[in-house]
Amino acid sequence: MAKLMVLTVLGLGLALFRDQRSSYQKRMNAFLEIKPVELSSCNFIKGIETGSEDLEILRNGLAFISSGLKYPGIKSFEPDKPGKLLLMNLNKEDPTALELRIIGSTFDLPSFNPHGVSTFTDEDNTVYLLVVNHPNYKTTIEVFKFQEDDKSLLHLKTIRHKLLPNVNDIVAVGPEHFYATNDHYFVNNYLRSWELYLGIAWSHVVYYSPDKVQVVAEGFDFANGINISPDGRYVYIAELLAHKIHVYEKHANWTLTPLKSLEFDTLVDNISVDPVTGDLWVGCHPNGMKIFFYDEENPPASEVLQIQDILTENPKIKVVYADNGTTLQGSTVASVYKGKLLIGTVFHKALYCKL
Repeated sequence: MAKLMVLTVLGLGLALFRDQRSSYQKRMNAFLEIKPVELSSCNFIKGIETGSEDLEILRNGLAFISSGLKYPGIKSFEPDKPGKLLLMNLNKEDPTALELRIIGSTFDLPSFNPHGVSTFTDEDNTVYLLVVNHPNYKTTIEVFKFQEDDKSLLHLKTIRHKLLPNVNDIVAVGPEHFYATNDHYFVNNYLRSWELYLGIAWSHVVYYSPDKVQVVAEGFDFANGINISPDGRYVYIAELLAHKIHVYEKHANWTLTPLKSLEFDTLVDNISVDPVTGDLWVGCHPNGMKIFFYDEENPPASEVLQIQDILTENPKIKVVYADNGTTLQGSTVASVYKGKLLIGTVFHKALYCKL
């Protein structure tokens, strides 16, 4: 009888493992192959060789780009070098990405590991750059002021909080006010790997201000990109492993109410919002397994989605760009400016294309 019970328990365990493995592979899109979608004119951006994980373009055409991210389980071509922030002027015919000089005696440059970026421009046209940083696999939010005269960033403040333990992305709504996604996995240890495998929906979204910090949305399977509509009324959240983008209504007290969700057949990463049209541009991973298990002979693919009229009953979704990794590996973000498309990646190069 005891032997029978052991065999029964073992059989149930193996069945559960098979089901969980199947679920994990589905969430990762482990076996999806993509159909390439090319654009007429694309060029690699000079000055970007080790990633362009997130980017934001100002209305005047200046683009800020984070580069050199070191993320647990993800490929890095320069694992021993600090990350950096880059600047491009998209009004130039052949723009080059230049490293921004960071000024501030309290900022630790050797441990800089930038992730999500967001900007806020005040009434005096002062530009603040808020950057998710992971020094030594921890999380801080760094606040900079952009000094356009000498193309430098003045470090103003480092933000730490117990409700911001594993931040992935950020959207600024003030110089020190923001919404942030906690992906819950930016810790290099065994436990977090199993949480990722099991799909425990512990990711959440936090609103931060110097006066109040609160969880405003939760229950996500790897919360990732986040952004806000041009009128400031809606917040968009990417749930990477659930293949969803959620739309939330923002209230005067900064809380969020869910309105709708869109499902995709790809892993949605960072979200950019066209300030003119309100369209969403999303960098995606068609096959997430290739991101976490890098093979130079079979590299991760890239995909860019454009979502129009997301607040209507029938949003229009278009695959604008898709590549099997031959040209661009592991796209994470895409944004537009005056008929040009900028595509960034987690650890690879970046593309500048004409639409």
